[in-house]
Amino acid sequence: MDKKTDSAVQYEAMFLLPSGDAEAGVALCRGVLEKHGGKVQVIKKWDERKLAYEVLRQKRGLYVISFFTAGGDAPVGIERDVSLSENMLRVLITRADHLNEEEMAAVEPQPIVPREERPSWDRPYGDRPERGGDRMDRPRGRRDEVPTDAGKE
Repeated sequence: MDKKTDSAVQYEAMFLLPSGDAEAGVALCRGVLEKHGGKVQVIKKWDERKLAYEVLRQKRGLYVISFFTAGGDAPVGIERDVSLSENMLRVLITRADHLNEEEMAAVEPQPIVPREERPSWDRPYGDRPERGGDRMDRPRGRRDEVPTDAGKE
């Protein structure tokens, strides 16, 4: 007996594509969503960034964010198509029942804030990691010597 889900669920999908033409990337993502019965509510280029690590020999990536409604079995097919495609690197699909149309349209990328690097001697004392015990608690002597209590009773 086939189980078909007629109830539509609202999803958010973040696609990672090789950097390049944004319009073609958005059209490609829209096609994959519609192929699996997704009704696209919002789809747009989110950002193009340097990746933290190489994905399929790509150092930069184009992010496309989309919000859509589809049946409960659609994410599996979308993920399968993305993994088989040479034009898409990754996809992350999550449920987005908590968002309304205004919130979906207002989604924008967060700015990349560079980390402030300071030398260790210039950091406040509280920023240093714990050392795991007081130096006075360590046994004295050579490290390879193991104290024995053989003569004591």
